[in-house]
Amino acid sequence: MSVEHIYMQISRELKSGTHPGDLLDLLDELELEQKIELMEKLSPDDAAQIFEEMEDFEQAEILKLLGDERTRSILKSLASDDAADLIGELSSEDARKVLDLIDQEETPVDFGDLLKYPEDSAGGIMTTEFISLPADIPVEEAIDRLREIAPEAETIYYVYVVDENGQLIGVVSLRDLIASSDGTIIKNIMRRNVINVNAELDQEEVARIVSKYDLLAVPVVDDQDRLLGIITVDDVMDVMEQEATEDIYRLAGASEVVGVELTKAPVSKVVRMRLPWLFISMAGGILSGSVIGVFESTLEAIVMLAVFIPVIMDMGGNVGTQSSTIFVRGLATGEIESSEMWPYFFREIKIGAVMGVLCGILISFAAYFWQGNPYLGVVVGVSMLATISVAALIGTLVPMICSMINIDPAITAGPFVTTIKDVTGLLIYFVIASTFLEYLR
Repeated sequence: MSVEHIYMQISRELKSGTHPGDLLDLLDELELEQKIELMEKLSPDDAAQIFEEMEDFEQAEILKLLGDERTRSILKSLASDDAADLIGELSSEDARKVLDLIDQEETPVDFGDLLKYPEDSAGGIMTTEFISLPADIPVEEAIDRLREIAPEAETIYYVYVVDENGQLIGVVSLRDLIASSDGTIIKNIMRRNVINVNAELDQEEVARIVSKYDLLAVPVVDDQDRLLGIITVDDVMDVMEQEATEDIYRLAGASEVVGVELTKAPVSKVVRMRLPWLFISMAGGILSGSVIGVFESTLEAIVMLAVFIPVIMDMGGNVGTQSSTIFVRGLATGEIESSEMWPYFFREIKIGAVMGVLCGILISFAAYFWQGNPYLGVVVGVSMLATISVAALIGTLVPMICSMINIDPAITAGPFVTTIKDVTGLLIYFVIASTFLEYLR
């Protein structure tokens, strides 16, 4: 499909009210040069609408090659937090060129203030396009001011009340403003205990707070409680998606390619990213093989023991993965607080022991009726019990220790837990088998 054809279709669809996010599939067929041509061809408003829906890394690629006039018009249309995020994706040289294009009189946003905060902090994702009012004005005057400044704000569901120093002292909902009679002073209807976040707070903690209190937006303040900006629920949803994606990749023994979607990253980068984790798994496999080698005489004496190695290792692996995944998710969502980690750890051990007993009894009867040797049933059953119990312990303990020393626990839930579980499972199985060796012959 040609650029001209896509241009005509996008213009027609946007005019008919189609959401710009539904039109991004049309751009997938285009090369980067064609996307730039399309951005220049579209009207400034249409180009801005499409541009806003793109991923950050794609925006950065296009922005570096767009003409100055089109770059300026697109940046003016973006919310301050989105524009700051985009500029943060650029190199220092490209970012400086883009900032030089912005007319500070037309765009009175200090991007330097936004960019000074870490990208994954509250200050890094906040927008400075909010509405604040003094406490001593009547509601009718407040509503008149809202009519004037609302078009420039990202959201008007909340009106924040500040003192003469810019410190946050209250919040009023739009509903309360409209429902109040003329002459009512803002300070008499505002809520004083405002839920807010510090600009340095991690974005994941911000998402928890917004979710916990069901907020549409949360104000961001500095150490002196001066109102700096707000974080809206759509930005929080982006954070939750980003954090969930990172955890899923890490649980799988992978990580994101910085600035690029994993599914669209170059093959060489994906290989370099995933190969180290495979090497760790390979080393774990060699270590597990060496354990089997140590007990080679036991295995030669009772060949039937080999039949149950896969089921012992698989069951331990499944339980270890379950334990680590549930624990890591609990930490990520805030369901498990720091003070609750040890009680949760001991609870998980109890759960592992119960599952180990049930699975151990089942596999012991299966081994006995299959081979007619009660001692084989005892060996397999006790091994299953011990392996599942230890797997639950490892699956919780390893990420918990990493969390305590400020290492992302999601990283440990893949190859590390699997390797430790495989080695310990085999050791348990063969030590118990060696103990009962004379009865198994």
